[in-house]
Amino acid sequence: MDNEWFERRTYRSSDWTVDRLVELKRRRGSTISLVIPARDEAATVGGIVARVRAQLQEKAPLLDEIVVMDSDSADDTGARARGAGAVVHRVGEVRPELGHHRGKGEAMWKSLFVTSGDIIAFMDADLVEWDTHFVSGLLGPLLTEPGVSLVKGFYDRVLDRPGTAGRPHGTGGGPGGEVSEEAVSHEGGRVTELVARPTIALRWPQLSGVVQPLSGEWAVRRDLFERLSVPTGYGVELAVLVDTALRYGVDAVAQVDLGRRAHRHQSLRGLGAMATELLAVADRRAGIDHGTDAVRIRQFGAGERRGQPLNSTVSVVERPPAAEVGAGDAEVLEGVVGRC
Repeated sequence: MDNEWFERRTYRSSDWTVDRLVELKRRRGSTISLVIPARDEAATVGGIVARVRAQLQEKAPLLDEIVVMDSDSADDTGARARGAGAVVHRVGEVRPELGHHRGKGEAMWKSLFVTSGDIIAFMDADLVEWDTHFVSGLLGPLLTEPGVSLVKGFYDRVLDRPGTAGRPHGTGGGPGGEVSEEAVSHEGGRVTELVARPTIALRWPQLSGVVQPLSGEWAVRRDLFERLSVPTGYGVELAVLVDTALRYGVDAVAQVDLGRRAHRHQSLRGLGAMATELLAVADRRAGIDHGTDAVRIRQFGAGERRGQPLNSTVSVVERPPAAEVGAGDAEVLEGVVGRC
């Protein structure tokens, strides 16, 4: 990816007003779904849904639906999201005849069966510093550039420092409060810098201009997403990016500067599992098949548990293109909707 692509396909969220996007949507006859995959995010999901609904549905008719895909939450994620005005589906109850896997990608794949928009925007449910341009800003390239099929958001990625995770600044500036400068580090995106970016540089250097290849805020045309294989875990973002470029060329990808994003951080051990998923996704797209749907990873404890093995299994299952799955049993689908 050269500087010419970067200049041609990089935008800012401020390039379009919401009113302009509504007019573009009307003129093109587009429909837009917002999907928020969530698991145990009761602390933040309600505020996110409420603010988006107020600004991008009630004040301006930009979104046709807001759907929360509840991935086996053990807390009140579903109730909080529903109370704020979202349509909520429990992932395991969507197309149950297709089975169920845990993971973010599974929730996104299943969303194709319960949403209707010809453009789908995705947004993470754990944000603590954000605004509604995280949604609207992604839509500009898709509503103005017919050749663009995938839009990735990028931002300064703010990471809570240990001992301050989730503690908001007392300004009340957003749905989850703003994170104070004293409580944050800009060293977020560790898996991006240590795994995703080096992998892209070695295997798909034409994608090296993508600032945040693993961004959880992205938008895609339905007719593209439903034709892609979808990893059930965290590898979904890398897979969609690579597959879009391989199928349609790098000009089918655009990116939008969203400013600054804050979220809760994961443990180093959790990041190790995520990195394993990403490498499995990359290997598969480079023609290396490990012949398994699960990889055992061994990590080691620290402190009093120093040197003790911590074994876990990482799923590397990929779902087939949704367009190849079929419509399913109408009675089953009606029952699913009725329970959500």
